Formats: sequence, structure tokens, C-alpha cells
Amino acid sequence: MPEYATVTYPEGDQPDRRFERIIGNSAALESVLEQVEQVAPTDSTVLIEGETGTGKELVAHAIHNASQRVGRAFIKLNCAAIPLDLLESEVFGHEKGAFTGAIAQKVGRFEMADKGTLFLDEVGDIPPALQPKLLRVLQEQEFERLGSGRTHKVDVRLVAATNRDLAKMVARGKFRSDLYYRLNVFPISLPALRERRSDISGLVTHFVKQFSHRMGKHVDSIPPETMAAFQRHSWPGNIRELQNLVERAVILSRDGVLPNPLHKRRTEVMPPTQHRFPACLSSMTLENSDYALIVETLERVGWIVGGPRGAAAKLGLKRTTLLAKMRRLGISRPIDQEETDMLALAPAGIRREDAHL
Repeated sequence: MPEYATVTYPEGDQPDRRFERIIGNSAALESVLEQVEQVAPTDSTVLIEGETGTGKELVAHAIHNASQRVGRAFIKLNCAAIPLDLLESEVFGHEKGAFTGAIAQKVGRFEMADKGTLFLDEVGDIPPALQPKLLRVLQEQEFERLGSGRTHKVDVRLVAATNRDLAKMVARGKFRSDLYYRLNVFPISLPALRERRSDISGLVTHFVKQFSHRMGKHVDSIPPETMAAFQRHSWPGNIRELQNLVERAVILSRDGVLPNPLHKRRTEVMPPTQHRFPACLSSMTLENSDYALIVETLERVGWIVGGPRGAAAKLGLKRTTLLAKMRRLGISRPIDQEETDMLALAPAGIRREDAHL
């Protein structure tokens, strides 16, 4: 009979109720929590940096829970999820009639967060026109609603997060330097999941318990080969990807045993020339491992990047994040022989992506 891992919480995963949703005890994670404990009692602005899916919102919650503002409002806003023409209203609010469609007064997130904490996620997506107004409220703790000349004073602690390199954006003129320095008072860099592999087993166990309870299923064992597959995976989508895969595995589980959701079922063997992996792939560096995973996923979904059935969804990534990774790794859709013939016959100047429309 094979040995199975019992689904129980590892000791030490929940040392403090302030951090009860943060699972793990790796050195990389302990370093982050130590920084949280140092900055939380202050009212200083915190900038949380890290790849998509590393748990930036959880760390922001931990900062709030360990601060003097615990018990007050914790208000969050994803700056990338709001249309640019509505973002200012979401942040600062507006008066009735301030613009077409403003049929009632609206309170903005800064007012909602008064005496508490405001978490601005994807702060790198704030448009240049709004950046001076954000800088002002951070410096002066005051603002005006759209359509109003009345100044509102607030007492807000700001925690911002980004998966972008704001310093490079400043250098390219895409982000105000003075706002960057105001946000970057106390930066916390979150490690990618591949940098804290000792936490993977605890995270898998946590998500198995969570989804089993939610679905009313009984999953009490994890085969060692399944856990080993989780440990080997490169996790380009970080904890969010892990969470999605564990949810899939719980759905597929039978007889209380968690299956391996990373098991690859290839329906056909692709010619070696179409894989186009780097020559040094045998060394399996992290970057090459990401390359292999992304290409294999793209091939499995027919090189569709976005949408619910696209590679980005399968990897637990945003479409823009996956496209950025593809550009960085030099991944592009292979040309088959039909496309090659079409390109050869196409007039000069026609782009490759237009040749098969």
C-alpha cells in the first residue's frame, strides 16, 4: 500500500491571529512578516512589491491588523480594474451633477477609509493626470470631491501594491518621481512561490481543507507523488495558480485521495522542431522551466492567450502578465508550413500576424 500524507495543518503556520491567513514558515516569508511587524505600528506609507499572485492583499491586511487602526475600516481599490475616466471618482468621490451620469453624491475610498487603512492595489496603473492629486492627499491628507470646492480632511494610512517596476516607470516618464518616493517610504518585496518551496506543502494542505469544506467533500490524504509534483512545479502564477490547481484537484478527488492536477495528458506528439525550447533546457533553470510550462500550456490550448479557455487562465495569470512573460522569454506562436507558404507569397511589408487572418 502506498503511503499518504495526512491533511492536517503543519505546526507553526498560525503563530499570531494577525497573520492567520498567511500560511508558511519559510525564511523568506518570516523575513516579510518581520518587516510587517516593524512598520505596522507606525502610520508610514507601505509599498508592497511582488509578482502577480504572491499575496499582496493578505500582507496589506496583516499590516492593518497589526496596527493601531485595527478595528477601523480597511478599504481596498484595484486601480487596474476601474475605467480610467471613473477612477478619480472612485478615489475621491463626486457631487451630484459633477458629470454626465452623476445622479447622486458618491463618497470616495479616501473618505471611506478615514481613521483606517486604504489599500490601493496595482498603483502603477494610476494615470498620470491623477497622480498629482494622489500625491497631494498623501502629503496634506486633504482633497476635494469632483464637482465640489469644499476641502475634506482625512486621516488615512495608505498601503499600496504593484507588480510593476515603478523605478523603471519613473525613468521612462510613466510615473511621477515625487509620487514614487512618497509611496516608497517602506517597501516590502514579496517572494515568489518558487523562492519559498518549503511552504508549498502547508499551502496545499490549507487549500485542500478550504475547498473540501466548501464543496462538502472528504479529502484526507495526499499521495507523495502528488505532493512531489507540486514541489517540482515552477509556479509562474504563484499562490493564485496553486490555489486554482488545488481547487481543481479537490473537484476531481475520489475516495478521499487528492489526485495530481499537474499530470499532463498529451493527445498527440508534436514534432520536436515545433517545441522550440532553448538548447540549455536540460539544465532546468527556473527561467527555462517557466519557458517549458508556458509553451506546453499554449500548445494545449491552441496558442490562445486570453479568455476563460486561454493559457493565461490555465496558468492563473492575467493576460497582460502572460504576454509580458512571453516577450521576456522570446515565446511566439510557431509558423506551420501553410503559414510559411503564405508569407512567401505575401507582398513585402505584410506582418506575420496579418498573414493568416
